[in-house]
Amino acid sequence: MPRQLRVLIVEDDSNVLLGCEQALQLEGIATEGVSSAEQALKLVRSECPAVVISDIRLPGKDGISLLKELQEIDPELPVILITGHGDVSVAVQAMKSGAYDFIEKPFSPEFLVEVARRALDKRTLVLEIRALRAQLKSKGPLDARIIGMSHSMEHVRRMVSELADTNASLLIFGETGTGKELVARCLHDASARRDGNFVAINCGGLPETLVESELFGHEAGAFTGANKRRIGKIEYANGGTLFLDEIESMPISVQVKLLRVLQERTLERLGGNAPIPVDCRIVAATKEDLLAMSDAGRFRADLYYRLSVATVLLPPLRGRREDIPLLFEHFLMQASANHGRPAPEIGPAKMRQLMSHPWPGNVRELRNVADRCVLGIEAGFPPFCDGAGVAPLALPQAVEAFERSLIVDALRRHGGNLTQASQALQIPKTTLHDKMKKLNLVGQDALR
Repeated sequence: MPRQLRVLIVEDDSNVLLGCEQALQLEGIATEGVSSAEQALKLVRSECPAVVISDIRLPGKDGISLLKELQEIDPELPVILITGHGDVSVAVQAMKSGAYDFIEKPFSPEFLVEVARRALDKRTLVLEIRALRAQLKSKGPLDARIIGMSHSMEHVRRMVSELADTNASLLIFGETGTGKELVARCLHDASARRDGNFVAINCGGLPETLVESELFGHEAGAFTGANKRRIGKIEYANGGTLFLDEIESMPISVQVKLLRVLQERTLERLGGNAPIPVDCRIVAATKEDLLAMSDAGRFRADLYYRLSVATVLLPPLRGRREDIPLLFEHFLMQASANHGRPAPEIGPAKMRQLMSHPWPGNVRELRNVADRCVLGIEAGFPPFCDGAGVAPLALPQAVEAFERSLIVDALRRHGGNLTQASQALQIPKTTLHDKMKKLNLVGQDALR
């Protein structure tokens, strides 16, 4: 266990102190023992431990006074109080004031270990969330918007950075809810076109009779009800970026006209004859295989090749589970600000449910779960409903997800150092490397 995840035991009875340390050490938990609150405070101020277990009755400062000072140093530090029979009411009051738990004498070694492990789990999660927040603050604007430390998301950010200042048309492929419009907006905001309009249109949300008018605009009298000239989305995006979501839904007849605009860089409004020059970048998004659709005659192959000068693949959330803690923390903070409520604490049990959920709605579903957690109505909804509503992961996928989360956590805690991570996981370095290759974790910037 890493040095920072040790348990500090404060007990003036040397026999009790020795017994507590031995019980924890036999279970692989690192400990450090002191006999007074004053000694404990010196250690905490210099190098904060993971958990503090303290007797209430101590020479000098008592355990309650120690609790108050520890909370001033770190309000999220778990403090477990050891109490005699007559001090139980005091310990209960201390828990209301922020103590993590209390243990009544006499207690068994097994009970001590159980309480300590629960506190260590909580502390590990707190420290990880702090590290993730620090990483978000230290990164640039793109890292703070396209969130994730997985290899696939690093690749997405790299693609956006490299392509932002070009005029190349871009095709974004990904399932519903993976963040295709977010990537398109980031591409626009990082480009020289950022001062122009970002115009988004969902091709699947418009009746076929309105698609042409929406895209190309129309002159007065072009059709029944066209009482005045209307500027279309392509013309409105002149100098900026046009985002065509669900491009696979665009009618073939409109695809022909869009291809002409891309080739000629001019358009004609419905009912008009004058060519209008346009200079906008086209970013399209789809959840379908457009090449397969073109082979089946349902999408124009020439338009596909014109749109896919560059392609960005957005992975489903189930394919980058190591990003779930960071994304969820980000959405919790957003939901807390939006709803004016404090972000709840997400314990290890809930985090395991988040990590093992199949996420059919991808990042959009994760954001909704964060909103429910802040509002306090998450019970009964996936993933906190004992599997109701969605099929649970098959055993191989669940094992892979759990293994991935353990490896990523170990690498993060040890700064990407393979030797230290393999020692923490208690597996040979070669085995760790093989597992990383299998899980597509090789090549991340965090590894060295």
